Amino acid sequence: MKIYLKKFVLGQVTLIFTLACFALSPTARAVTPAPDGGYPNDNTAEGEDALFDLDVNNSTDNTAVGFDAMSLTTVTFGNTAVGSQAMEFAGSGSFNVAIGFEALFQNGPGNDNTAVGASAMGLNGFGNNNTAMGNGALFFNTNGNSNTCLGFNALNNATGSSNIALGSEAGINLTTGSNNIDIGNKGKAGESQYIRIGTKGTQTHTLIAGISGATVAGGVGVIIDTNGHLGTVVSSERFKDAIEPMDKASEAILALKPVTFHYKHELDPEGIPQFGLVAEEVEKVNPDLVARDAEGKPYTVRYEAVNAMLLNEFLKEHKAFAEERCKVQEQGATIVRLEKQVEMLSTGLQKVSAQLELSKPAPQTVSNNH
Repeated sequence: MKIYLKKFVLGQVTLIFTLACFALSPTARAVTPAPDGGYPNDNTAEGEDALFDLDVNNSTDNTAVGFDAMSLTTVTFGNTAVGSQAMEFAGSGSFNVAIGFEALFQNGPGNDNTAVGASAMGLNGFGNNNTAMGNGALFFNTNGNSNTCLGFNALNNATGSSNIALGSEAGINLTTGSNNIDIGNKGKAGESQYIRIGTKGTQTHTLIAGISGATVAGGVGVIIDTNGHLGTVVSSERFKDAIEPMDKASEAILALKPVTFHYKHELDPEGIPQFGLVAEEVEKVNPDLVARDAEGKPYTVRYEAVNAMLLNEFLKEHKAFAEERCKVQEQGATIVRLEKQVEMLSTGLQKVSAQLELSKPAPQTVSNNH
């Protein structure tokens, strides 16, 4: 009987396993003589107890190099284990590659996995199609599939699938989530479908080529919160509650004071002239129009909200102008109508005057005959 006291170090967590296995006597080993070279069905073993229990009559194309490499594997195909105790407790999984001390140490029926590094994928059970490179990478994976990670202790998920982690301890906080990409970020327990790049407070500038100058005709503006969360503003009523007309709420912008300014030299060495608002001044007018930093201080102005208010004020002014124009048009029509009436009255008066002139009796003359 062999008794193993296994100690695994993952971050600040130390795990100790006691493993016991019963080995056959040297005369009853599946591989005879003791592993030291090539064996039937293209199996190769080099190292003490490598391929110790392999059923060479029903297993093919396995390679084990190192002390106890694949020592308890029985029936399997196409595995490569290089390193002391690499794939030692592997079950029936096939087409796996394990390079490093205790890499894929406890692999069960998992297939098509690649683990490079000490204890990489050490506790893998039913997981398939995973790639882990780095000491302790994907160590706790039990039945997660199609995960890819590179870095010391990268990707700590147990059951999640299709995750990608790049960097030392990248994705180490991830436990059960799927379809995440963590690059230089420890991730968050249980989340799915997230992309996290960099660490808040560590990376302070982001430069990405191929964006500036690239036109996306059907695109929308991207906004960012103080946590670095990127997204767009949705406008569909499906995502809104308590929808009410803006009415007088937009009148707050009439108290705003647009300014010209320059950013401080460390922010903009070129000193390009800027036009806009001062967040602290906007806060005095309407606190809802500013975004705040992690300390709760005004950070920037929600210009998209200001634009909506401007639109509301414009529409109000446009409506008032249209109503005034209608009044003017009505007054103009009234004036034209009155002018016609005056003209008609004037014409009538002229006719009456003419008739009166005609109806006057002819003047009588008195002759004086003497």
